Amino acid sequence: MIHRKGRLRSAFFYFYNMQKRLIPAYLLTLVNVLGFSILMPILPFVVKNYGAPEWVYGFLLTCYSAFQFIGAPFLGALSDQQGRKPILLVSQAGTLLSWFVFVLALSLPDYPIFGLALPLWIIAFSRILDGVTGGNASVTNAYVSDITTREEKSYIFGYLGGIAGIGMIIGPGLGGLTASTSLGFYGTMFVAIVISSITLLTISLWLKESHPEEKRSVRKKTPIWHMIFIPARVKAVNPSSMIKVIFTVKMFFATMMAFYISTIALYLIDMFSFEEKELGFFLFIVGLFLAFNQAFVSKRFIKRFGEYNTLLIGLTLCIIGLFSITMTSNLYLFIAFYYTMNLGLSLCFPTFNALISIHADHKNQGEIMGISESINSFAMAVFPVIGAALFGIIGFHLYQFMMLLPFIALVLALIGGKRMNKPSQTDNQ
Repeated sequence: MIHRKGRLRSAFFYFYNMQKRLIPAYLLTLVNVLGFSILMPILPFVVKNYGAPEWVYGFLLTCYSAFQFIGAPFLGALSDQQGRKPILLVSQAGTLLSWFVFVLALSLPDYPIFGLALPLWIIAFSRILDGVTGGNASVTNAYVSDITTREEKSYIFGYLGGIAGIGMIIGPGLGGLTASTSLGFYGTMFVAIVISSITLLTISLWLKESHPEEKRSVRKKTPIWHMIFIPARVKAVNPSSMIKVIFTVKMFFATMMAFYISTIALYLIDMFSFEEKELGFFLFIVGLFLAFNQAFVSKRFIKRFGEYNTLLIGLTLCIIGLFSITMTSNLYLFIAFYYTMNLGLSLCFPTFNALISIHADHKNQGEIMGISESINSFAMAVFPVIGAALFGIIGFHLYQFMMLLPFIALVLALIGGKRMNKPSQTDNQ
């Protein structure tokens, strides 16, 4: 009995210490998602208030992602050379500064420059600043990979997915509610500033360096075009064939996500005539789905089917969900259909990161995670403007064409991805 109590006590302290080390990573994941999700219910209305067309909404999303695309591999590689903590501190400070720039933009006069109001240009700059420092997602993932074992990676990345889901719950709800108060958009910015400040303080006080000097890579001179051309980055790190398969599948998945994210708010406003508060509440429900599915359901799927098979199931559900939501204009039926797509997304998110973490060389973990994040950012840098423009032309029919993207990803995963289900030589590094 005493021996059993001792084992329980040891297990408790192990779990406590592990979670304490992961709190900064959880907060960083939350803040990175909030940086996007808190603006989802208000950006379309900010654009509308300044009399700009719908493509400007896509343009603002592109500003963030285009520079995140550049920043993610750079910060990831820099963390391999300089350590995780200093890079996370600098990048989080940049995110905090970007919110102050956004506040400044809202206080400026509505003066037209090249056809757009001055505040919109400054908002674009704030999204650029947040994007180039928001590439710290790659460093966060590398930090988590540093402190977890092969067995822990799948469910810890599942937890991070759950945290991202919580961000999708809290962000739109906060954005919609604070924007509907007497403070308007200033209220939303105030909340974002407070959350970013708390995260910066937490990193400074709690996060311990996970990448010691003896494991750091030597600084390499990288041509600027390598920062833009993803195949060149992949060739430079020379990853395993399994990582290349994952990257290819993720490119199609990320393109689908870029079209979806840049049009879903416009779709809901057109279909159901939502205002800020209503749009925020709907996205709150969406985030509730995402958090539950990633924190609990995805873990069960991965445990039962493995990472690779869970990815296949997730892509299949995305195909079904994208098609079914276009089949009804009834809100409740739409939500029921939407859950299918949401579950598919929830199964894909953690499995991509888990598979990459499992099969990546430990010495290049940060850089490989950076390339992975850059795939997301590249898609979000290129396709939001296209998606918003196409939605203005063909409306919800765009979602029926979007089905092809996860379908192609599924075929590629089936043809070349069965090795993803097998342990690699780097698993226990």
